[in-house]
Amino acid sequence: MSTPEQREFTTAVRALLAKHAGSAAVRAAMDTELGYDPALWRLLSQQMGVGALAIPEKFGGFGASLVESLSVVGELGRTLAGVPMLGSAVLGAQAVLLSDDAEACARLLPDVAEGTRTIAVCWASEGGWDEQDIHETNGTVTGTAYYVLDGMSADTLVAVTPTGFFEVEPTATGVTRRTTATMDPTRKLAEITFAAAPARRLGSGDLMAVRTRLRDIAWAAVAAEQVGAAERCLEMTVEYTKSRVQFGRVIGSFQALKHRMADMYVLLESARSVSEAATAAVATNSPSAAEDVWVARVHCSEALTTIAAETVQLHGGIAITWEHDAHLFFKRAHGDAQLFGAARRPPAEPALNG
Repeated sequence: MSTPEQREFTTAVRALLAKHAGSAAVRAAMDTELGYDPALWRLLSQQMGVGALAIPEKFGGFGASLVESLSVVGELGRTLAGVPMLGSAVLGAQAVLLSDDAEACARLLPDVAEGTRTIAVCWASEGGWDEQDIHETNGTVTGTAYYVLDGMSADTLVAVTPTGFFEVEPTATGVTRRTTATMDPTRKLAEITFAAAPARRLGSGDLMAVRTRLRDIAWAAVAAEQVGAAERCLEMTVEYTKSRVQFGRVIGSFQALKHRMADMYVLLESARSVSEAATAAVATNSPSAAEDVWVARVHCSEALTTIAAETVQLHGGIAITWEHDAHLFFKRAHGDAQLFGAARRPPAEPALNG
């Protein structure tokens, strides 16, 4: 259960996004090279301090928690704005923090907190997030990372290898970045290849535990985003059925459509409950985190996919036109269901292979 302060903060973020990240703004930004509006990211960073939320005060942050950070991710899910919150301010910052490398934290995180540095985690192999194709040899890394969030614009790369996390400068010799074609035009992904690129090891802790923890945070964050997107889908559907007239009546008055929207609401609220449980679990590093996150990953993915599909159906033909946002949410639903890997194994088993 969120506190009054957390709800007030979420309301403020929603108000800012309503003013600066409407449909037209998001559509204009997604056609740019960055994929998002840098002015919006500056506003979120400077006025709301979103990048500083889960960063400790000693590294220039607010010392809040992942609860606040993931609430922002949820609000961004409502708008589909592609700012580097999930990829950098959450996963990038958490990867550096989890490395327990004090020097790297002091050097990198204050800029992340201010919104002037973005960090991209180079994680997945071509087959997915369960294994890594990047390997380290004598202070260099070689291999390719796929589906990298904010990879084209990141100021710092964190390469995940079977033996540890490594910091790489994106302008270093041997680094090649390419945009990845995706079904979801609102989220930019990149393919990054390292050819004996100079790298600096981050920390020396328990790699398996760190990677598992990072995966848990990633899944909890995506669940929060899915709930935000599902909420907006239901809102759009209710608004449309209140205004669309057929057979002399608004279609929202038809019993069959009422039942379908009621089912959407039940699915949304159940997804919200499991997402909040997962967020609380990862924020406190609860012993139940693996199970809570696994449940959220499965249920929130199914919920958004179903609600987005119902949104398209209940809007009729207009939903599949480029001018309507329903198809963007439909594409985000299918993209999110695969982002950071699907939850195919029971939570008791390791989330990542060593």
